[in-house]
Amino acid sequence: MTFTINGSELTIEKLINVARFNEKVLLDPKALDRIRACRKMLDEKLKTHEIMYGVNTGVGELSELVLNDEQIKDFQKYLIYNHAAGIGDPAPVEYVRGAMLGRINVHAHGNSACRPEITQTLVEMLNKGVTPFVCQKGSVGACGDLAPMSQIALLMMGEGKAYYKGELLNGKNAMKKAGISLPGIEARDGLSIINGSNLLTAMSAIFLYDANNWLKQAEIAASMSLEALKANMKPYTPKLHEIRGFSGAVRSARTISKLVKGGDLAEGKIKCKIQDAYSMRSTPQVIGAAHDALKYARSQVEIELNGVGDNPVFFPNENLQLSGANFQGSPVSLPMDMAGAAITMVSIMSERRMNRLNNPALSVGLPAFLTKGAGLFSGLMLSQYTADSLIVEQRILSNPASIQSIPAAADQEDFVSMGMNTAIKNFQILDNAYGILGIEFMAAAQALDFRDYKFGKGVSIAKEIIRKHVKFLDVDRPLYPDHTKMKELVKSCEILNEVEKTIGSLK
Repeated sequence: MTFTINGSELTIEKLINVARFNEKVLLDPKALDRIRACRKMLDEKLKTHEIMYGVNTGVGELSELVLNDEQIKDFQKYLIYNHAAGIGDPAPVEYVRGAMLGRINVHAHGNSACRPEITQTLVEMLNKGVTPFVCQKGSVGACGDLAPMSQIALLMMGEGKAYYKGELLNGKNAMKKAGISLPGIEARDGLSIINGSNLLTAMSAIFLYDANNWLKQAEIAASMSLEALKANMKPYTPKLHEIRGFSGAVRSARTISKLVKGGDLAEGKIKCKIQDAYSMRSTPQVIGAAHDALKYARSQVEIELNGVGDNPVFFPNENLQLSGANFQGSPVSLPMDMAGAAITMVSIMSERRMNRLNNPALSVGLPAFLTKGAGLFSGLMLSQYTADSLIVEQRILSNPASIQSIPAAADQEDFVSMGMNTAIKNFQILDNAYGILGIEFMAAAQALDFRDYKFGKGVSIAKEIIRKHVKFLDVDRPLYPDHTKMKELVKSCEILNEVEKTIGSLK
């Protein structure tokens, strides 16, 4: 398969295919025509010495300084040098590939005025597996992801570093080994690569893809716990949620009903309470709210993936260039702060169900801490401690970054989105969420082993997969290997894949 980049059809799934699974890309010929037309307009404006921000002026607080003809080309080189000012560990390869894809899609509109060679080189780098070494930290999410994107731009001059066939090489060597010519940097080219929130948007797209899979597994884990706790399943009747109107809650109720279908609990063969605790009967409303939050965030991220995040923006058909702030990351960072908080919210409910499984006063006849030898053994008592520590970290990380602006550039850039901080912390939240959900899965499987009735088909498959990786806790043993295995199991989506293979898609 090859994805054709035309500026308007980039979805989160298509980004994942290219960024994570190395699908090849092709620049639409019509997009190439648009890029050429826009560049032609820029060249004509340069001949007439029209003042254009970032082309023949400085940037930021220095934007009032006009450059002469001799300075224009060198300015782009020094712009990249100056802005390649990140710090620390490299961003994962898939993040950088996603950012490159997003930037090509911006260029495809024909409003960025770069030379076509710049865009075509980015395409070649994706297809031949040359991925720039990019420090993940350093962007404030306005004027674009300037620091990380500048490390991508360095490759155009044969500078910087890049990964090629699993090896980190200097930029010139990586490009040479891959057979990619260096296009160099001319007027406007540098800024056309860096002046958009492409890295934080790519990271947000990847997060949303993985978070959606995590939410579906949260519904599987919830279904297992509900069966183990002999829940009243009437609150999961879809019509109850349809009458309120939230689509996420309807989706979640249908999914949980599907997972427990065929079991004794769903068929009314098990005695249950008239009304359960909120952590049980509110599950569709809570996970549903998270589904709705992610759905909104997805809509904003996909607008950004297919929009022109650049400055200035050129309109060849009208011979017009406009300088503004289309690089501003707030339209992405605000909904993504909400998306991260949604994962924390669902994680908290997961821990509350796990607490009920452990607590003999709440577990409807299950042994204390899910062990046959309470007193001598402590069972899963400390598993809850681990989940609790992860949740507190999530709560700290759920403080929104989008309101944390610190002015920069002599107050010319006096409000910034801090969207990169949002993107980074969301992955930390999700990493903890894998562990928390893994612990609920482990506890629910342990609890189900103490029950002697028939479970739903989806629940049974999930339990079966868990038992391939973690054994029943018969006597106490060190649990850190089990916790880590369960975290990796959730991250791998093996449970989700096998359940969907058996009962169909959880949508």
